[in-house]
Amino acid sequence: MSVSVRIPTQLRTLTGGAGSVSVEGTTVGEVLKALDAAHAGFADRIFDDAGGLRRFVNVFLADEDVRFLEGLATPVTDGQTVSIVPAVAGG
Repeated sequence: MSVSVRIPTQLRTLTGGAGSVSVEGTTVGEVLKALDAAHAGFADRIFDDAGGLRRFVNVFLADEDVRFLEGLATPVTDGQTVSIVPAVAGG
């Protein structure tokens, strides 16, 4: 299934400047791994040592935070959009 992944500005150097890329996958985890396979370097920035999402990285499927769905096991369907949103801190 082809899924569009929105890339935040901070990580666009990994995609040659592209703000969105298409990859294949049936779950959010598969999509993110396919993203890293197509554009090396994403895994180090997205996944922690245990293979989960890093605390400061938010991933959304459509408008829903995947942490409140099924996490990396959240199913995706053809044409859906996954967005990577780094956490913002400061005051």
